[in-house]
Amino acid sequence: MKSIYIKLSTIDDVYSFVNIIVGFNGDVDLESGRYKVDGKSLLGIFSLDLRKPIKLTFHDDSKVDELFAKIKRFVVEKAE
Repeated sequence: MKSIYIKLSTIDDVYSFVNIIVGFNGDVDLESGRYKVDGKSLLGIFSLDLRKPIKLTFHDDSKVDELFAKIKRFVVEKAE
């Protein structure tokens, strides 16, 4: 299990992110404040506060490097 912070600034970012994530087996959780949603759920993501970075946790260690390489454009260094 590994966590990073991501920023989804536009609706297109959300759609692009979900299209990438659904291609991976394993659970992806997104957390914003006290809310935690499935990272493969468009509706769940839109229920989060997208003005701030979101914590992403990927639960499949064997694919974590591959996933993070594909979503690197969304990654931010630390939470605001």
